[in-house]
Amino acid sequence: MLAVLSPGQGSQKPGFLTPWLALRGVESRLRWWSVPAGVDLVRLGTEADADEIRDTARTQPLLVASALLAAEQLPLHDVDLVAGHSVGELAAAALAGVFSAETAITLAGVRGREMAAACSLESTGMAAVLGGDPDEVLAALATHGLHPANRNGGGQVVAAGTLDALDKLAAEPPAKARIIRLQVAGAFHTPYMAPAEEALAVVAAGITPSAPVRILLSDLDGTAVPHGRELVHRLVRQVTAPVRWDLCMRTLADLGVTGVLELPPAGTLAGLVKRELKATGAPEIVTLNTPADLPAARDLIARHSGPPGRRPTSRSRVVVAPAVGTFAPVEGLTEGAELSTGQVLGQITTRQGPVEVTAHDSGPLTEWLAHQDDPVAPGRPIARIGGQA
Repeated sequence: MLAVLSPGQGSQKPGFLTPWLALRGVESRLRWWSVPAGVDLVRLGTEADADEIRDTARTQPLLVASALLAAEQLPLHDVDLVAGHSVGELAAAALAGVFSAETAITLAGVRGREMAAACSLESTGMAAVLGGDPDEVLAALATHGLHPANRNGGGQVVAAGTLDALDKLAAEPPAKARIIRLQVAGAFHTPYMAPAEEALAVVAAGITPSAPVRILLSDLDGTAVPHGRELVHRLVRQVTAPVRWDLCMRTLADLGVTGVLELPPAGTLAGLVKRELKATGAPEIVTLNTPADLPAARDLIARHSGPPGRRPTSRSRVVVAPAVGTFAPVEGLTEGAELSTGQVLGQITTRQGPVEVTAHDSGPLTEWLAHQDDPVAPGRPIARIGGQA
């Protein structure tokens, strides 16, 4: 199984898009996307310095555009799974077919501008907490009134809150932990971003999303999201909610992912995956940063994605599990039954309680892929609606 990952803010580097402009049509594409982005993507990706592309309002649409730009050079029809870190989840949603590339870039532009505006309302920031006992780290953050904005796995938690609270954390770090202040404009993924969430929700309400055509993991809890509208809701909620990349990586391991391709600017997520999954057998990883990396990326796709010739639309007709637990289908619901969108197919018993599994499309229940008391994990196929196997 192959996973394609889209990185988030902080992965950008000055001039990182320069090599891509040598490919035919790339500059025109970027100029077209600059309109919904509200920024000059060509200049930002080639000429702008580090300070300029660190600006949240510019960085977010630039990162989404760069991931989608590289993805257009790849045969992704048989890719099994996509995920993105923070703003990278917008690119992942577009690759999953939830909405168009233009919609993803529009949302990234709005998200970036509104988060930058929210940062100006109060002096806040972020710091990486490396190492230490996880429970002690979280307790220390709570003591200082800080939020765990990112839980990235591999012993890395990003704290966010007021600058004064971050200073106190640095002066009294948890045992065996290092504190590294991050050069960011404010406390992302915390309640301090509430105005940005509200503004993004207004714009997102105008989107008509589609169901994902491949497994799409959510940063909120690492689960697969089968419904387009639910995904949009989660993307909006993500502005103030912590990024649980640790849970996304746990799902990669649960699903037995064997190959990982990180889109540009690549390296950060690949490093996290390599460290987190080494105990269970790290997948083969390719980082795509320049056109020179395209042959290796295409080779990885050919060897780790689905069977050749599989139609991507068939994935959109598969209902997947949203959580880890034990599945139980609705009693009396048999293959051949006609389903309606939103109909309950069964439930998963989890440690937190039952989670309903619903149909994301209408049509005949062609095949049960999970049965009574089967263990399931996020992204595990539950049933097939219409279409062919």
